[in-house]
Amino acid sequence: MVGGRSIQLFRVFGIRVGVDPSWFIVLFLVIWSLSGYFKDLYPGHSSKAFALATVSALLFFLSVVLHELGHAVVAIRNGIGIAGIDLWLFGGVAKMRSDTRTPGQEFRVAIAGPVVTLVLAFLCWGAGHLVDPHHFGRTVQLRQAGDVNSAGAVLSFLAFINAVLLVFNLLPGFPLDGGRIARAIAWWRTGDRERATRFAAVLGRGLGYLLIAFGLYSLLTPGGGTFGGLWTAAIGLMLAQAARAEELRSRLTSQIAGLRVADVMDAEPVALPAETHLDRALDDFFLRYRWPWFPVVDAAGRFLGFVSRQKVEAVPEALRAGSMVNQVMSVEDAGTYRIGIDEPLEALLGSEGLRRLGALMAVDRDGVLRGVVTLDQLRRALQAPLRAQ
Repeated sequence: MVGGRSIQLFRVFGIRVGVDPSWFIVLFLVIWSLSGYFKDLYPGHSSKAFALATVSALLFFLSVVLHELGHAVVAIRNGIGIAGIDLWLFGGVAKMRSDTRTPGQEFRVAIAGPVVTLVLAFLCWGAGHLVDPHHFGRTVQLRQAGDVNSAGAVLSFLAFINAVLLVFNLLPGFPLDGGRIARAIAWWRTGDRERATRFAAVLGRGLGYLLIAFGLYSLLTPGGGTFGGLWTAAIGLMLAQAARAEELRSRLTSQIAGLRVADVMDAEPVALPAETHLDRALDDFFLRYRWPWFPVVDAAGRFLGFVSRQKVEAVPEALRAGSMVNQVMSVEDAGTYRIGIDEPLEALLGSEGLRRLGALMAVDRDGVLRGVVTLDQLRRALQAPLRAQ
């Protein structure tokens, strides 16, 4: 659902958390909307309303991150790698490197996010009653409540929005959590992952079309709300498209089931030792092979990062003989450009590093570079089962 390069915010439990550029649009819209709500609670205090709106919006997106972390942590505990978590226009997504392998795994990973959101909703509700017992019951309904405690007002919004997030995510439409739960149940009943995925995708497209219809109805109905109608229709369109994309992904993964990275990689990669002098790197590698970059390895063959011809040539010619590759190389971004040789081939399908660079470094358990797998090699692997049919 999210493509392109996201902006990293932080890492937690080793999991990269980033934001797609589209996220800034929805952040602005949420702050703008909440500013109006808080102005009703605190008339004549525009600065306070804006500050509370900003804090509430950021805490809301923190709730989304925690929801996705629930998915990610359970996935990792079940042996499924996580490429990262991204916030984007329509929420957040934990990007798994491969699909679940059993109905039980699918159910556990799917239910983890809603469980986290349910806990957050109850915690905010309870904390709100503690800090503002007199007004919290009214502010949680997003009504004007007079002199309301600021913390209570923020907590009321968080309790409400987490409840909404919980209900929406449990709708039976793939790839929402409710749709994944439906997929797990259908998979368990039929024993066929692809058939279960098709069933869940039909539910997802159906729900998407209903949301589109409701959004258009709101647009055409006097007083229905232009922004709300457009937003609902956009969510419906996104959901229908995402369901279709997940169905196609399932078909692809079923075609390459059993294949590993080692089965398609180039097992004789050309790599630059980190202590190579730049003049030799230019003559013996860049001018010889005419490639724009090379992987860099240490004395034991462990993958360290990349060096580009541009960076080598940026060093004055007189200094190249006395400078080494490890002084100008780009250190790898925490595993973005590497993949284990024993990883299933489907782990490449959602790889951000593969999209950026066009290749990934295949390494063994010790981090030693064993091969290179490229987009072209992945395409050929995906096309082979189709030609066989």
